[in-house]
Amino acid sequence: MSDNDGKKTLGLRGTGSRPSNVKQSFSHGRTKNVVVETKRKRIVVPKPGAVKPAAGGAVAGSNPAKRPAGITDVEMERRLKAVQAAKARETEDAARREAEEKARAEDRERRRAEIEAKEKEEQERAERAKAKAEEEEAAKRAAEDAARVAAAPAADKPAPASRPAPNKPAPAATPRKADRERDQRNQRGKGNENDGRRSGKLTLNQALGGGGGRHKSMAAMKRKQERARQKAMGGTVEREKIIRDVQLPPAIVVSELAARMAEKTGAVVKALMTNGMMVTQNETIDADTAELIIEEFGHKVVRVSDADVEDVITEIIDDEKDLQGRPPIITIMGHVDHGKTSLLDAIRNAKVVSGEAGGITQHIGAYQVTTDNGAVLSFLDTPGHAAFTSMRSRGAQVTDIVVLVVAADDAVMPQTIEAINHAKAAGVPMIVAINKIDRPEANPDKVRTDLLQHEVIVEKMSGEVQDVEVSAITGQGLDQLLEAIALQSEILELKANPDRAAVGAVIEAQLDVGRGPVATVLVQTGTLRVGDIFVVGEQHGKVRALINDHGERVKEAGPSVPVEVLGLNGTPEAGDVLNVVDTDAQAREIAEYREKAAKDKRAAAGAATTLEQLMANAKADENVSEMPILVKADVQGSAEAIVQAMAKIGNDEVRVRVLHSGVGAITESDIGLAEASGAPIMGFNVRANTSARNTANQKGVEIRYYSIIYDLVDDVKAAASGLLSAEIRENFIGYANIKEVFKVTGIGKVAGCLVTEGVARRSAGVRLLRDNVVIHEGTLKTLKRFKDEVAEVQSGQECGMAFENYDDIRADDVIEIFERESIERTLD
Repeated sequence: MSDNDGKKTLGLRGTGSRPSNVKQSFSHGRTKNVVVETKRKRIVVPKPGAVKPAAGGAVAGSNPAKRPAGITDVEMERRLKAVQAAKARETEDAARREAEEKARAEDRERRRAEIEAKEKEEQERAERAKAKAEEEEAAKRAAEDAARVAAAPAADKPAPASRPAPNKPAPAATPRKADRERDQRNQRGKGNENDGRRSGKLTLNQALGGGGGRHKSMAAMKRKQERARQKAMGGTVEREKIIRDVQLPPAIVVSELAARMAEKTGAVVKALMTNGMMVTQNETIDADTAELIIEEFGHKVVRVSDADVEDVITEIIDDEKDLQGRPPIITIMGHVDHGKTSLLDAIRNAKVVSGEAGGITQHIGAYQVTTDNGAVLSFLDTPGHAAFTSMRSRGAQVTDIVVLVVAADDAVMPQTIEAINHAKAAGVPMIVAINKIDRPEANPDKVRTDLLQHEVIVEKMSGEVQDVEVSAITGQGLDQLLEAIALQSEILELKANPDRAAVGAVIEAQLDVGRGPVATVLVQTGTLRVGDIFVVGEQHGKVRALINDHGERVKEAGPSVPVEVLGLNGTPEAGDVLNVVDTDAQAREIAEYREKAAKDKRAAAGAATTLEQLMANAKADENVSEMPILVKADVQGSAEAIVQAMAKIGNDEVRVRVLHSGVGAITESDIGLAEASGAPIMGFNVRANTSARNTANQKGVEIRYYSIIYDLVDDVKAAASGLLSAEIRENFIGYANIKEVFKVTGIGKVAGCLVTEGVARRSAGVRLLRDNVVIHEGTLKTLKRFKDEVAEVQSGQECGMAFENYDDIRADDVIEIFERESIERTLD
């Protein structure tokens, strides 16, 4: 059959450029005229005088006569070089692509050869197995035929001609026919390719060039060979048991335990049920039970804890050669209003005390001072009020030297003693600064003598503690104080390694409206840089900015340098330790673990473990009146100090309960909590925003603002005193003896009495005494003098008395008459 099926080819008549008509023929004599437009191919022939392109990458434009206008020789040369470089790059790229393509082709050929070799090997192995099976089958059939022939020897002899046996079938034909049928059945059962049912039919695999069913994977072939090998060996071979190290936390889900052991979940559940635990795969079991199951399956137990996330924070022991000198950290401590901040102001020539409400320090201030001789000193100024005990404790924990400020006109006071105890507990050296030496009533010797009672022996008293007489007003003795500090720091030989991850202590923390959570950190070792990822207590973050004590932004802060750190995700607790870690994931994981641990600890502390304890707590709180309050402060240390001060207010009858304390402005959520609990809100150096004020006015929530902690404590103490029940005091006003008892109709028994002492009043309370034992306490129903009802009866007069709802009165009983007086109580 030709390609055009007898039709004429489509052609053109003529070779001109005009449109031509082509007659197209179809079947059954049909034709059709087609208009075909022809176009000539234009061939451009160069002129005889044309210039050929120059070799070596030269361009026709290099001719000055044909160069574009405004192009200098230098520019033209630069362009030529650029063109040449581009062509060189193209050549290199082409060579590189060719080499890569060649390498890829070689790799493909190598992989193809490997695959073909594997397939050939598998095919040969399969053919050998098939040939072996066929040989075994042929040997088996030959043995069966030989046995059959031996069993019937007489069947091969022909029957005699004279005695034919018409009923006996031919013995030789029947077995051979049966064998053929059996062979055909066996071949059909084995899926022979020559099966009659499938003969002459084309399958999809055969059409696509396949050899039979779907291709098996290499893994399936290996499994099949392994099964055949095990069957040939006469049994199954168990795989070698893999012993795993299973990490076991304090509690684990059953399915997770099975996954870590690489065992079937059903097998683990079955093992647990065997041990008497009816659990499902989604239930949690304790570590001891899981350890038994792990050992039962033959694995090894590796106990781990959630606290292992903090292992990344390791205490690095610095090499001696890496240590460098660092400035000392000096903490100013002492009683309130003894001149601590004024003394520091005089040293640093600043006016900090003017910015503190009431002239008392209510925050820990951290400053760096450079002396005239170039020495750098880091100072911490701690509050002196009794409520700021924890602040002073933190100041002593991070310090190297304690400067104990004692007023020369006031001597040793309670907070002075407390500061001495903090310094001794921290094990840091102490320098006594006897301040206010310019006062006329100053007596520095009394200060030295009072310090002896607390085992602080100054040098003037033949001790080892340095003492300096100073005046923050006149500046007297400041140079001697700085010299004493420098001498003490030289003795300590303070060193730190600045070339490592930073570790610091949070001195103070607050929530700034514009900057977010801000922490004042004193770097103790290492260098804190902008961009460092850190974890501090239950919070984490990345250092966004560092601000020094002068309000200037710095890039880094070395050892003994106080800075404000911005970039936290929350406000940390004052006293938390800041550690720099490698990744943000580590910081977040450690912070989440610490937050969870703190939450569990608080829940465990507030929960009663047994029903008896719960009943006992409820009974104990039954008669206790609580005054709930909410506290919001500007910094974390102040909030902590207020909460501690509130805990000390109260007695067995009344106590103050702080429902919530926080840092930052008073918000609507605080108003909602206060309304639900009926509590006032105490704001310390903070204010409520506009929406919170409006909500508080609508819901009648009281908000009180304070800037001095004295006033806050006094107001709460006065309010708590109002919850105390008034004290009832009894005043005895008289006694009366019963002489005779009468029965009066309509009244009952009436006692004829003689008032022996004081006065008897009808409005007073009475007690009936018999043999000096109180047998009744109540009120009088009637008090008569003769037949008249009277209000009172004086001593020495006779009267008639009847008790309210009580008739068991006898002669010679004594009536005690008293009045109750209510006295208001206050909390000391």
